[in-house]
Order: sequence, then C-alpha cells, then structure tokens
Amino acid sequence: MASAPAPAPAPVHKTSGGNAAYHNFHNDFVHIQDPNERRRLALAEIDKAPFGWYHVRACMVAGVGFFTDSYDIFAVSLLTLMLGIVYYPGVGTMPTTSDTAIKLATSAGTVVGQITFGALADIIGRKKMYGLELIIIIFATLAHALASNSPSVNIIGLVIFWRVLMGVGIGGDYPLSSIITSEFATTKWRGAMMGSVFAMQGLGQLTAAFVMLFVTLGFKQSLIMSTKPANCTGDCALAVDKMWRTLIGFGAVPGCIALYYRLTIPETPRYTFDVARDVERAQDDVKAYISGQHEGHPDEMARIAALKQATESMTVPKASWTDFFRHYSKLKNAKLLAGTMLSWCFLDIAYYGLSLNNAAILNVIGYSTKNAHTTYEVLFNTAVGNLIIVLAGAVPGYWVTVATVDTIGRKPIQLAGFAILTILFIVMGFAYNKLSSNGLLAIYVLAQFFFNFGPNSTTFIVPGECFPTRYRSTSHGLSAAAGKIGSIIGQGAIAPLRFHGAPKSNPTASPWLDHVLEIYALFMLLGVFSTLLIKETKRKTLEELADDDDYTVTARSSTHDIHNGEGVLEKQAPESV
Repeated sequence: MASAPAPAPAPVHKTSGGNAAYHNFHNDFVHIQDPNERRRLALAEIDKAPFGWYHVRACMVAGVGFFTDSYDIFAVSLLTLMLGIVYYPGVGTMPTTSDTAIKLATSAGTVVGQITFGALADIIGRKKMYGLELIIIIFATLAHALASNSPSVNIIGLVIFWRVLMGVGIGGDYPLSSIITSEFATTKWRGAMMGSVFAMQGLGQLTAAFVMLFVTLGFKQSLIMSTKPANCTGDCALAVDKMWRTLIGFGAVPGCIALYYRLTIPETPRYTFDVARDVERAQDDVKAYISGQHEGHPDEMARIAALKQATESMTVPKASWTDFFRHYSKLKNAKLLAGTMLSWCFLDIAYYGLSLNNAAILNVIGYSTKNAHTTYEVLFNTAVGNLIIVLAGAVPGYWVTVATVDTIGRKPIQLAGFAILTILFIVMGFAYNKLSSNGLLAIYVLAQFFFNFGPNSTTFIVPGECFPTRYRSTSHGLSAAAGKIGSIIGQGAIAPLRFHGAPKSNPTASPWLDHVLEIYALFMLLGVFSTLLIKETKRKTLEELADDDDYTVTARSSTHDIHNGEGVLEKQAPESV
C-alpha cells in the first residue's frame, strides 16, 4: 500500500525591518524550505562578508581576554622575583621548588579549564560559557593580589591556590575565543582575525613589563637604599610588597572592561545550525552579529516549525559520545588531532620553559645584575630586559603572523618556525660559553620572534578551523591542554635542570642552562615532524575543512540521495559557497 505523502512544512512568514546597517537575512532565504539549503546560504553570508567593523569588534572582545591571560601568565616571572625579596629576607630569592610550584600552578589550572570549557562549549553552547571564564579570571586575580602571609597560612600556598583557579579561567578562554572568532570570521581573513586575537598575548606581555617598569620607578627612593635584594628590608621590602600587588591586581582591569561584551554576544550561527539545529535562530543571529546586536529575534511560530523540520532532515550528524569515538577512529581524523596536540605540546615545552623564566635568564646571562649596585637597579634592569625581549621579539612576531598567515599559509609558517627555532637553540646551547651576554640576548630575542612568527600562533589558529562544528571546541581544548601539559614538562622537569651542579654557596646559579637549551632544540625538531600531520586551512570554509565523510558537499545545485558508506541512504547538501 502506498504511503501517505509527507505533510508540507509550515509556511515561514517574512519579518519587518532591514537597512544598510542591519540587513534582513531572514527575508533573503524565507522562501527556501530545505533547512540544509538555508544553512548553506546563511553561512555563505558570513564566509563572503567583506571585512568590516563588526569583525574588528569581535577581535577586540576576544582579544582582551587573551591580553588578560598573557598579562597574568607572564607576570609570574616578575612576581616570583619580588616574592623572593619580600618573604625571604637575608636571601633575596625564594627556593627553586617554590618558584617552580608557582609557575606550574597556572598551567595546571589551565589544563583543567581547557578541557572542561572546551567540552561544555560543544555541549551547551558557546554563548552560555563565554564570559564565565573571564569572571573566574577577574575574581582569582583580585584575590591573588590581596593574599597575605599569616602564622597558619603560608603566602606561597595562597599564591599557588589562586593561580590554579586563575588558570582554570585562562584555560577556558583558549577554546572559546578561538572557535567563536573562527565561526564568525570571513573565510578570506579568518587566519588574520584569529591571529590578531592571539597577538593580544604580546601586548599583555608588553603591558606587564611596562607596569613593572613604572612601579619600579615609582618606588625608586625606597629601593635605592638597598645594595642587593638579599638586604632589602624595612621600607624597601614594604615597597616591593606593594609593587607585586599592583602588578598582579592591574591584570583584572582589562577583563572588567570586556566582560559586558562577552556576556551579550549572540550564539555562533554554526553552533545554532549544526548542533542546536535551530535554523530560524541561526539566520537571525547572523543578522544580529553583522549589525552589532546581542542576538536575533526570530518569529517563534516559524522557529518551532523550522526546528521540527531540521531535526528530521538536517544531514549534519548529531554530536554524541558514540559519534565522537566513531569520528576519531578514522585514521585521517586521528592523525589531524594528534598533529595539533603534539605540535602544541612540543612548542610549549620550550616556549614556557623559557618565557616564564625571563627574569632568571636575564640574571644568568648577566643582563639584570651586571653593574647593578642596588635592588632598584636589579629590578629596573629586569623590567627593561623584559621590554626589550617583548618589543623586539614577541610583539613583532605576532603581528607578522597576522599580516602573512592568510597568504603564506598556516602550515609553512609553522614548519619554518620549528626549523629556525631548532637552529637557534642549537646555537645557544652548544655555543653558550663562547657567546657574550649581549650575543645570547640577541639570539634569545630572535627565538622569541620565531616562536610567535611561527608555531606559537599557528598552533592556536589551526585547531579552531580544521575540526567539525560539533567537536571544534572540544578538539581545540584537547590540543591546547596538550600544550599546557608540555609547558608543565618544560617548567617542572626540564627548566629546573639548569640548577644541576650549582654550588651550595650560590644555589640559583645555572651551570646546566646550555644543556637545557639543547634539550629544547630536540623538541623543536620533533615539532617539525608533528607539523606534517596537520592540514593547510587558509582560504577554505570551515565546512570544507570539516570534510570527514560525515557531511560531504558536491557541486550539484540541489540535494540528492547518496549512500553514506554504510548502506544507508541520506540527503546530501549542495556545495558550500
């Protein structure tokens, strides 16, 4: 007996409004009943949109979070220097175990935040999670700055606790800012937009160095009376105590400015289409984003009808644990995830092993202590040395990536970066005792440049592009967490090796630093090989990049039935534009 014909979908009515600044995309596609076709056309509006102020606004809102993250992370090198002066009088430096624990605390929390927020953003949505991580950062930063010693609670323990919590918030910012930027970006300049968000790390590092310089100048009269950090007591110790609290507390300011904008963004249309399957909401959110509104306001009756139809006919697979493991059981998908995770891990072993020890490196090569006769001069030289490293190396490296990543491509930049870093670390390691302190500083600055015009930027960009929407945030979170595990290895297991063989009379000497640099060279070489596992993502839509045999696109102008490889007929959508 012939089956009854399927009921016609409920008619969708046009909505009022629309102008040059607030285009009514809903009415553009209201006549199209097929939700797959409506999805294709709406996403094409995002992919083809000319670069505009709404793109700049998106980069700024996401970038302020990374500014705050970087400021808080990299200020730790200056923080541990000052904590040693204040809380270890007569010595002037804290024990290496305490120094290492404080630096590891943020990375440990970051791993938790990256995995947790990454998964939650795929499960309950980007919009619902965005802003929550910034609240955690602000709260932990202020509490950290107000922490104090007491007979029952050690200041080092308090600092570690608050930096772990701060790390959870910082970790959440990695997958959220990356994927929200990529899912809202125009295809042509997506790499530059994501790169500019990440480049705010350089400005965060620069600001931390400037704040350190300004507070040092502000307390000059109190610091100049002390001949060296070990005898900085009384007014000198009080001044340094105020300095580290000011340095850390200032990190909460930019986060407070950006919080409102994060809490009021619309949900990304790709999430609304592919995961929530709310076609009407997604189209209106596209319109809201381009016009700078908080969210779309679709007709509720049309929305319910479209949601029902989309649930029955959308060809994009639904996310589930079964589908997740099925997706990554495919060799090409597993290789891609392994490539992003390993590349980030190898990078961060060296990057954080060095960058979180800038103050110590400057001390070892003699830059901060040479010809320094007072505590003021030691702190001043350290601040200036950090400024030189960041201004000459890190900041230019980030912005050269922004300028070239959509023309040269992600994979060539990452490959070249790892290769050049391998050479630089070999030179620094094997010629360490033959180079002058200025020569070492110059090579170190070059290394910072090629970290950032290289794998430090691209390992952030690629995982935000190459995975399907339903697992994009989780996969980015796993890749970023692998990086932070690498930073824990670099800081906790490798960087402390520089103290191997140090005499008891000078426990902070670093006789093994040359061998540590040689170990980092090995990991940079491994990064060259892990980069071969990733794919090039420039100038391709996110739907093209997510070609995983789940949602295949063709050049045909209408949907048609195909076999999905398992003997089941399914609908296939036309090619994305």
